[in-house]
Amino acid sequence: MSVEILNGATIVGFVEDEEAFTSWVKKRFTTLDEDQDGVLSYTEMMKELQCIRVFGIDTKMDPGEDSTLYFFMFLQFDHDSNGVLDLEEFKSATKRIMLAVADGLGLSPMQMILEDGGFLKKAVEWESTKLLLP
Repeated sequence: MSVEILNGATIVGFVEDEEAFTSWVKKRFTTLDEDQDGVLSYTEMMKELQCIRVFGIDTKMDPGEDSTLYFFMFLQFDHDSNGVLDLEEFKSATKRIMLAVADGLGLSPMQMILEDGGFLKKAVEWESTKLLLP
């Protein structure tokens, strides 16, 4: 974990860099695909949804409510309704989530504690490489 400063533009810039974003999404997909079958099951994807803390750190939900809400989110991302997410569905879902977070953050810089390997941390790392270029 680290403390970083970011805003919505940081996230949007990363998502719009097609090469960097796609590369990170592929790596993240491979990491989440525990059984290496080329798709993400609900169980595999739920870990990612929990990691991004969709409901906020302080929100306490009963486990049944929590699971139901994550399941309905999963269904929104499963475009072909086959019960799993392929790489393109995962990329689309990740993009939607990241852009929603960017919209929520707005343009005012915020100091946040970020988890290593998470999408916000990756966006900050991407931005820092752009700032260091001559």
